[in-house]
Amino acid sequence: MGVFVYLPLVLPLTALPIARLAEQHLHPRRAARLLTTVAVILASCSLVCLGLLVVVGTAQLPGNPLPDGWSDDEVREAVPHDAFAGKASILALVAVTMACGFTVHRHYRFRARAHRALAGLPGGGGDLAVLPDDVPYAYALPGSPGRVMVSTAMLASLEPAERRALLAHERAHLAGRHHRLLLATRLAGCVNPLLRPLQAALVYSTERWADEEAARVTGDRRLTARAVGRAALISRPGPGATAVPGFATAGPVPRRVAALLGPVPPDRGWPPALTPAGAAAFVAAAGTTVSALSALNAAVALFLVLQAATTPL
Repeated sequence: MGVFVYLPLVLPLTALPIARLAEQHLHPRRAARLLTTVAVILASCSLVCLGLLVVVGTAQLPGNPLPDGWSDDEVREAVPHDAFAGKASILALVAVTMACGFTVHRHYRFRARAHRALAGLPGGGGDLAVLPDDVPYAYALPGSPGRVMVSTAMLASLEPAERRALLAHERAHLAGRHHRLLLATRLAGCVNPLLRPLQAALVYSTERWADEEAARVTGDRRLTARAVGRAALISRPGPGATAVPGFATAGPVPRRVAALLGPVPPDRGWPPALTPAGAAAFVAAAGTTVSALSALNAAVALFLVLQAATTPL
């Protein structure tokens, strides 16, 4: 395996430039999908290589259930600094498992609580659920079906046209399955902390995506910008709503308002090569490719070494 087993653990650094440039120069829909794809692939490669190191580290422990040949010198020599890296990887994998488990549990616990709260409301209203609450908030609750959760205080604070923008924004979150993108990127950040900047960029991109959809539905970008700004001034997080997309509780609101007051962003598939965004996208793509190849190389190399160590002469 050599140093190839370590490369996927540090190659997420190549994706950091695209985290900011994508949200500035790409259509938010394409930026969100690009950031999620890069984060998931890089996290998967990091997890594969971490697992390979755990195999080597576990084989060093006395009384382990692995074949005796897996602790031979030839297996240890396949990993640089095997004594430290192998044992440290065991602790790292435990931490990753706990972080991912907590993230998934928190996400679905909030969804379960919100759906239980909906069960006590009067039926009807389609995908809109109005909660009698003096705290102003609005967010998209995924599920089958998904619902738009909005408090009476939020509705009372907005004009009728602004309410249309709010509801269109939240419905765009549901239609785009933004909760899945956000959860995938949160889990990627749990696997490799170097990917956490992509999570912040994705939060902004999904909010901008929903803003653009709201502006398209209302046909008035200034109205949508005014609704975002007004909601931001009065909004408070709903109970546990940090786990799902919201109207004005996530993303830098002044930048969102400024973007809505500008022209519709171009919907091109890939930024021009001779631009900062194009160069950053190329670096991220190259880093992702090298990470995947390194993980594959390390996995094949360790498989061959373990097979040789356990094959009787």
